[in-house]
Amino acid sequence: MCAASMDSTLQSTRPALAHRLIDHAAIQPKALSKTKGSELLAAAPSLEGIDFALLSYFALWYLGNYYYTIANKLALVAAGGKKGIPMTISTMQLGVGVVYALYTWLAPDLRQTPSITVEDVVKMIPVGFCAAAAHSFSVFAQSAGAVSFAMIVKAAEPAFAAVIGTLLYGKKISMAKWLCLIPVIGGVCLASVKELDFAWSALITASIANLFAAFKGNENKKLMDTPGIKTRLGSVGNQFAVTTILAFVLSIPFMIAKEGGKWGTFMELLKTNKAVSNNLLASGMYFYLYNELATMTIKKTSATTQSVANTAKRVIVIVGAALVFGESIAFMKMLGCTIGIGGVFLYSLVQ
Repeated sequence: MCAASMDSTLQSTRPALAHRLIDHAAIQPKALSKTKGSELLAAAPSLEGIDFALLSYFALWYLGNYYYTIANKLALVAAGGKKGIPMTISTMQLGVGVVYALYTWLAPDLRQTPSITVEDVVKMIPVGFCAAAAHSFSVFAQSAGAVSFAMIVKAAEPAFAAVIGTLLYGKKISMAKWLCLIPVIGGVCLASVKELDFAWSALITASIANLFAAFKGNENKKLMDTPGIKTRLGSVGNQFAVTTILAFVLSIPFMIAKEGGKWGTFMELLKTNKAVSNNLLASGMYFYLYNELATMTIKKTSATTQSVANTAKRVIVIVGAALVFGESIAFMKMLGCTIGIGGVFLYSLVQ
């Protein structure tokens, strides 16, 4: 009887329990979808927030800078190195950029032509001259010694920018920034001590390139403060195109004065030596495109991102060039490179 009564009790409670379990099961997924489900979806990797255009800018900027460095050195070596025609090479590289800039304006719907005045062009001459000088002396540095060493010296550009900006343009630099320049200069000195391919001409010309780059940055800022010039230029690409045209035109007299007597040699090399013609064309295009991409990238990023990107770019170019050309990568040189670039990185971050 007890068993019978227990069995009847269980039979009567099972339907009620089943109804409760069904109701609970119907409610539970809704609660999960609102709480745990949303957390799981949030934790899952998503591609929606990735700026693929910006990533492509970075990739092409790095690749362009790297391949420019390689093609530039190959063209210089094929044309005779530092005793060859480096001024002609640097000027013709700018000339390749000019041809491309003109094409972008002439091709339908590719880029709008700037509506600048003669007065605007005159105001842009200082920027164009500094751009021409910075490029030419950078090419001289790479023709005079190891590419990696020239790049290490070029990494010290913030030190020149700080001194020029303070002395000549009334800029104020914080004590923290000045202190960051100590490892920059020290790193370059350390890399120079153990540089097997050290040449004073490479050190001096790379330093002069830094000097003109510092002037260019300050003059460009002054130019962009001119009322209405940004509107008349129309875009960052147009600004770089006009600067490149001016740099090319201003380089021609210096090329004639320094290497005018070698023009026939250059033309002969251009016709008969594929290493000169191909690498000259390639380096000119790489130089123009990577600089334009760098400008576009910087416009889309924060100051911190820019400093990290520039630091990574310098490391890639220095190490990559050293490996390609079999240059010295001794411990002391790499230590100096690391210290110097680390100082540049800190300088970019501190206020």
